[in-house]
Amino acid sequence: MTETAPLLLRAARGEQVERPPVWMMRQAGRYMKVYRDLRDRHPGFRERSENPDLSFEISMQPFDAFAPDGVILFSDILTPLPGLGIDFDIIESKGPIIEPAIRSQAQVDGLRPLNPAESVPFVGEVLGRLRAEVGNAATVLGFVGAPWTLAAYAVEGKSSKSYAVIKAMAFREPALLHQLLAHLADSIATYVRYQIDSGAQVVQMFDSWAGQLSPIDYDTFAAPYQKRVIDQVKASHPDTPLILYISGSAGVLERMGRTGVDIVSLDWTVDMAEGIARLPQNVGVQGNVDPGLLFGSPEGIRDRIVDTVRKARGRKHILNLGHGILPGTPEENARVFFETGKAVNDLVGATA
Repeated sequence: MTETAPLLLRAARGEQVERPPVWMMRQAGRYMKVYRDLRDRHPGFRERSENPDLSFEISMQPFDAFAPDGVILFSDILTPLPGLGIDFDIIESKGPIIEPAIRSQAQVDGLRPLNPAESVPFVGEVLGRLRAEVGNAATVLGFVGAPWTLAAYAVEGKSSKSYAVIKAMAFREPALLHQLLAHLADSIATYVRYQIDSGAQVVQMFDSWAGQLSPIDYDTFAAPYQKRVIDQVKASHPDTPLILYISGSAGVLERMGRTGVDIVSLDWTVDMAEGIARLPQNVGVQGNVDPGLLFGSPEGIRDRIVDTVRKARGRKHILNLGHGILPGTPEENARVFFETGKAVNDLVGATA
């Protein structure tokens, strides 16, 4: 069946492909008028992400508009937390709120193991519907948050700039934090397997806040738990490609490449050629156009894509942004990104 598999899946597996596949982090969202109109009718984020009809519709919006090579589940990295006993809300102007925050031994001891079929059945339903809808025209992507980032939200109780609360726990009560991270890792591994069984063909793990750690603390509090998730998933689903993304990852790229992931997603602060040189040959790369560039001219977008793809030639590569597309990005520039990605071989002047 390999010859009929969608392009992004074949590329993620390391097969020879006709061009780098292209999709965008946060490709379903606020930059699209069709999404904003739906949001006006359904203002609650959790309603949009946990109602399977709405999540499916939003997931399909960029595919219907731009036909990217990947269709990613519209959800949130915090979605599985209520199944563990950690409730949350997302306020449009403030972001996630977790009340009460998880800061005591009793709270960590009281966390439940995750049963996705019971606590997040809508995720499985949407992934199955997406797979049936797009067939081999695109790859269905699932995604999860990594243990450190989920712990950061749970312990801080909200987004943070300093991460002082979780770092205080790390350095004052490391055993408590390790217990929380282990519980999250095992639950997230279960969640990844559930997504794959439901229809996800590639899964991206976001450790969004691991870039806030020093390398020595990354080795202690982030990497072992990323690897714990990856090892469990690979034990049961060895052929499903896994992508790891960290914002601000320049200081830990080599460490990311040693976690067992198939692909490291680079942010835009690292030159593509230099990023590739710092990773093992068997590890692919994703990225890494600056999302801010999409506020510029079509010519500038095309030139940067060509530069990125040229530097990645000879390596397993998925074209993407270095972070999520920004609200307010002109939709026509998103179209330029996708169309340029699909025509990039002609622009580069050789097979990518």
